[in-house]
Amino acid sequence: MKTKKMPMRRCAGCMESKPKNELIRIASYEGEVSFDPTGRARGRGVYLCPSADCMKKAVKKNALQRSLKVQITDEQMERILKEIEEYTEDRHGGQ
Repeated sequence: MKTKKMPMRRCAGCMESKPKNELIRIASYEGEVSFDPTGRARGRGVYLCPSADCMKKAVKKNALQRSLKVQITDEQMERILKEIEEYTEDRHGGQ
């Protein structure tokens, strides 16, 4: 039986390649930037480790704006980071 290949993606914060299912995705479609918990939303995407350090590094380097090729306002960035924090708390809080 063949083993299925695990797609690898690079974190925009720490620049480490990791399996896609270990990272979280932020998507941009028609100028709207949003957190993509399913990993299947339309548009251009950028991946991040679910750690606060990687998120801070990506914001500091403007990696999200550069990768998504769109301007992200401070309000959008705060909303996205808050959604990611809530998602990671829900996901890891029950373990």
